[in-house]
Amino acid sequence: MSLQDEKKALIKRLIDLGYLRTPEVIKAFRKIKRESFVPQEYKKHAYVDEPLPIGFGQTISQPLTVATMTEALDLHKSQKVLEIGTGSGYQAAVIAELVGKKGIVVTVERLKELYDFAKNNLQKEGCKNVKTILSDGSLGYEKEAPYDRIIVTAEAPEIPQSLFRQMNEGGKMVIPVGHEMFIIEKKRGKAERQSLGYYVFVPLVGEEGYNRKA
Repeated sequence: MSLQDEKKALIKRLIDLGYLRTPEVIKAFRKIKRESFVPQEYKKHAYVDEPLPIGFGQTISQPLTVATMTEALDLHKSQKVLEIGTGSGYQAAVIAELVGKKGIVVTVERLKELYDFAKNNLQKEGCKNVKTILSDGSLGYEKEAPYDRIIVTAEAPEIPQSLFRQMNEGGKMVIPVGHEMFIIEKKRGKAERQSLGYYVFVPLVGEEGYNRKA
């Protein structure tokens, strides 16, 4: 089976299982090439519904997880989105497609090697509305705040207050806290959370993540 056939089969499965629901998200999944965001030796496995290693103890998330988080974000054209944990750049590319040319994705990665890998992947795929930042993602990126949506692709011990402050009123954040993923909505300055189920992520490392300074 060719990669394209495997991609079609994976997307059909995610639709049938209810993880991919909205036409816009389905279209973005069909357009963005996951094989362009994994190391060469894993390209043949790009459409297996599993996380894949991208080096330095990090992974590109399982397609089912990417679908869940993307759908939960409830993305619209022209929105400004902050992503914490660029990884290979795949999730950022999917989001960039959904917010369109007038939207922007600011994605923050703490590891220089992955920052370079993702930036190169995004440039090759023509994702011009993505800004990659090398920094401590647990602190967000104040310079571009506020954001309509925030997505955190690493497990936090609690909701980082820096990220919550940088979110617009009425904004939404998808974040794993402990082993549980939540959608956080900012209403009247307060956090309203809804569980999306249990998932496994690498830890969010930084000042407001794990291994924070005393």
